[in-house]
Amino acid sequence: MPIFLHNKLWSVSILLLASLMPALTQASGGVVLGGTRIIYPAGQKETSITAHNTSEDSRFMVQSWVEDSNGNKAKDFIVTPPLYVSNPRSENTLRLMYAGPKLPSDRETLYYLVSNAIPAVDKNTVEGKNLLVLSAATRIKLFVRPAGIHPSPDEAPKKLTFSRAGRKAIVKNSTPYYITLTAIKADGQPIKEPVMVPPSGSEDINLPSARVASLSYQTINDYGGLTKEIIWKF
Repeated sequence: MPIFLHNKLWSVSILLLASLMPALTQASGGVVLGGTRIIYPAGQKETSITAHNTSEDSRFMVQSWVEDSNGNKAKDFIVTPPLYVSNPRSENTLRLMYAGPKLPSDRETLYYLVSNAIPAVDKNTVEGKNLLVLSAATRIKLFVRPAGIHPSPDEAPKKLTFSRAGRKAIVKNSTPYYITLTAIKADGQPIKEPVMVPPSGSEDINLPSARVASLSYQTINDYGGLTKEIIWKF
């Protein structure tokens, strides 16, 4: 059921009335998080991230929550505010507080922060009309990182090792970090990307040929930037 606030209609998820008509979407701008990933130091009381409404004239109802690595809503984190109204050209701060059980102290734990922005629609403009209102969700990685783990995050990408099995490359990660490979090339030819390898785990990369002699790649650092290219020769 739609909710009316100050003569505005908000869709709680996706509102579909009667038949599928062209979607009402913002002309430009939207709610953007101030980062592509969050590093949460284990034991810290809280951390935060900003959410910017870049639109000149659109308001949004923003709902945020945390999911576990399997995409299920997690009760381990409290997000404040969980629901708020974002005005045009405004900035809000989302605070994240860990409230779950004790996590492994020898490796990172992966979660995701999801922020769903639901556009406001003028009640007087849409009343009596067929309407499809779409919400836009942003999902970024949230890593809980224990203190005192080694090597340093900057050194971790160099610790990856590769082996070849037919037309697959097996990348092994002996570090306690989640490492995301991007800009992957086999003998200079771009292939599937990105690939995230879990701590003390491995992932397969499909190769264009069983005769590939080298792989090159970059990784994504704590700030969402790219590291220098690394080349592995089989």
